[in-house]
Amino acid sequence: MTRPVTLFTGQWADLPLAEVARLAAGWGYDGLELACWGDHFDVDAALADPGYCDGLRELLDRHGLRCFAIGAHLVGQAVCDPLDERHRAILPAEVWGDGDQDGVRARAAEWMGAAARAAARLGVRHVNGFTGSPIWHLLYSFPPNDYDEIEQGYEAVAEAWSPILDVFDAEGVRFALEVHPTEIAYDFVTTRRTLAALGNRPAFGLNLDPSHLVHQGVDPAAFALEFADRIYHVHVKDVRMRLDGRRSLLGSHLPFGDEARGWDFVSPGRGDVDFDSLFRALNRIGYAGPLSVEWEDSGMAREQGAREALEFVRRTEVTPAAAAFDDAMQRRNA
Repeated sequence: MTRPVTLFTGQWADLPLAEVARLAAGWGYDGLELACWGDHFDVDAALADPGYCDGLRELLDRHGLRCFAIGAHLVGQAVCDPLDERHRAILPAEVWGDGDQDGVRARAAEWMGAAARAAARLGVRHVNGFTGSPIWHLLYSFPPNDYDEIEQGYEAVAEAWSPILDVFDAEGVRFALEVHPTEIAYDFVTTRRTLAALGNRPAFGLNLDPSHLVHQGVDPAAFALEFADRIYHVHVKDVRMRLDGRRSLLGSHLPFGDEARGWDFVSPGRGDVDFDSLFRALNRIGYAGPLSVEWEDSGMAREQGAREALEFVRRTEVTPAAAAFDDAMQRRNA
């Protein structure tokens, strides 16, 4: 099993796609996971301009690259979140509109359905992203939570996302939620509850990013094994833990890269994610999709990091054995 290694372009959206494609091809990547911001993938253009997707495919082909998924994280976050000015900063102006919360959420939901149609136009069968969450702010139960309200949060997500997933079904495209703090699903328990709330429909699966599990103390390999049939896409991202009795697991309201944080994202292979165990688990579940490098490291130049990350993945990937190692020791009759 040789899985393609791709680069998620979300952290490169300040560069034109043509430049990112040139760089990624030069480093040796097999493809790109196209972010739906910057000029990397324009959902509206894909639907309005018959030549847009053809031009995009031609660009990728010219560099020997493929696209297996698009990333629609920013708008997806607005579907179920309580909204504030932070959302305005990441949303397209036409989605934010006048900022009325119900209107923004409705436009975000409509846009996510459009993303499924645009992905299908491009020939891509997976849209990765976020759902948002109406209950993330209730993470710490003080004042004490009303747990009926927690259950209603899952019901609200299912109500908001079911019509979106109807569009995904109609287009033959699947949504992969990146399991992540701030989302409705961020660990084992919340993922089980989210899938159940949505009726375990196949249109809704998971983008497994190990970095977001490790800093919670959650095992990504065990996660892959439990949710084997829902692992639709995988990110390669690393995190380094620095819980030394002074630094906090909760991040201390400090920006990424601050030395006083208890954990931080680092280039793959430089942190605490056990990628060997994760890749072996992916082999066990038969995952043959891309390993998409989402490169984040506040202390390293991204050009160095992207090149190094690809080398790390190629070196660390585990090819499944064709036979048990002790087969050769057993006597075979002619």
